[in-house]
Amino acid sequence: MYVFESASGSLPDDIPRLALRSSRDRMRRPVPVIAAATTVVLVALASGYGYHRDELYFLEAGRHLDWGYADQGPLTPLVARAMSAIAADSLTALRLPSALAAGGVVALTGLLARELGGSRRAEAIAAGCAAVASVVLFTGHLLSTSTFDLLAWTAVTWLVVRAIRTGEDRLWPVAGVVLGVGLLNKPLPAFLAAGLLAGVVVAGPRRLLRSPWAWMGAAIALALWSPWLVWQTAHDWPQLDVARELSSGQSTSSEPWWAIVPFQFLLVSPVLAPVWIAGLVRLLRDPSVRQYRFLAWAWVLLAVVFMASGGKPYYLSGLLPALIGAGAAPVDAWLGRGRSRVREAAVLAAFALSAAINVVIALPVLPVRDAGPVVEVNEDVGETIGWPALARTVARVDRGLPDPAGAVILARNYGEAGARDRYGPGLGLPRVYSGHNAYADWGRPADGAAPVIAVGLDDDQLAEHLRGCRPVARIDNDAGVDNDEQGRPVSVCAGPRRSWAVEWPGLRHLG
Repeated sequence: MYVFESASGSLPDDIPRLALRSSRDRMRRPVPVIAAATTVVLVALASGYGYHRDELYFLEAGRHLDWGYADQGPLTPLVARAMSAIAADSLTALRLPSALAAGGVVALTGLLARELGGSRRAEAIAAGCAAVASVVLFTGHLLSTSTFDLLAWTAVTWLVVRAIRTGEDRLWPVAGVVLGVGLLNKPLPAFLAAGLLAGVVVAGPRRLLRSPWAWMGAAIALALWSPWLVWQTAHDWPQLDVARELSSGQSTSSEPWWAIVPFQFLLVSPVLAPVWIAGLVRLLRDPSVRQYRFLAWAWVLLAVVFMASGGKPYYLSGLLPALIGAGAAPVDAWLGRGRSRVREAAVLAAFALSAAINVVIALPVLPVRDAGPVVEVNEDVGETIGWPALARTVARVDRGLPDPAGAVILARNYGEAGARDRYGPGLGLPRVYSGHNAYADWGRPADGAAPVIAVGLDDDQLAEHLRGCRPVARIDNDAGVDNDEQGRPVSVCAGPRRSWAVEWPGLRHLG
């Protein structure tokens, strides 16, 4: 620590001015402003439309806290339970952590630009790209595992880059803690760790392979992840079964294998894609960032892995902040050459166009009845519409039963089951059961429980497992939005074909 004193022992006159200048310099940095503005916008729009099917699922999972579930770790259900305890039934409160996480991703993207040699304008370019990126806006709008996964990948990448640049070995254990917490959300950060390791093996700096601090960080991450690993082992690794189902395309967000890389152009914005492409090229070719070349190789290798394994396009999005951070400096340099005002106007237009399009695609800014075209582009928006109407339809069916005593609801998926758990108590609905993912582990109907209100099940599922079924209603979200539930049947059945204990294994399904 240095102490500046004059010959008389007092502080020089210019020290207060230097401190004030430093304070003003920090305040003028654009990254915190852009990050805060992103969070404010997301909080302001948080209550639009309604719960996503996954959010309904997380709320119920939070009432069954465990170290693991068939399809995820405990972190997001824990967040859902905490926010529900703070402000029950508040969609804005539930989504507040996601808005903060999105702001964190924006800030860290700007910091990555700084670590990779960018100027203050480069920091702003990087943070601005993240702020208008469709993947940041959409995951920041909803409470989802993808929200915290994106934050974990970005934070780990920033810590690794900073540890290499500064030589601060104490950052490696911190990176291990962040990685371990991210793994308790979902297992995808394990691919990040493997990708970064493979990138270092290919491109260096290979001294990291001998660093005890780096391996200490890995050991910390593994220790934090171990309760989930133990849970999965004790339950015969259902996560692998879920992964196999998803790789076969059994998800609304699944895409063909060849779409992994082209989809990256949409996850930020097509007109801003040159920024992260410039970052990829720079990391591969620029000697000034030679020690960070492993980031580009990690992206390339993981792209191949996800294409080969049937992964979803957004799995690769966690490395986009690093590529954007690397690409901000070349864009900044390009702005300073030639007709700078024309180039600046072009970049500003790209930001404005990206923001206008991505806000409409990712956030609930249109009236719900006008959301149909958006759902055609982003199917997940449709999954935030119609759940109260579904619960009311089931309630009308329940009230029409001649003898509702002992009746149960059997839902096709966790979204339909979660809608009952969120809205059903106020409508007097009986308990819901579902064989989908973790719901299958939270209990089956008692033997003899009947009649059955079957929600969303197809004719072949009804014929295989239930008897005496007749359709009595159709699900209608009252907005004309063609989502996954629209038009599905609600049937009344006399009961299971055999006992519930015998039928239940056939009703369980993952994906």
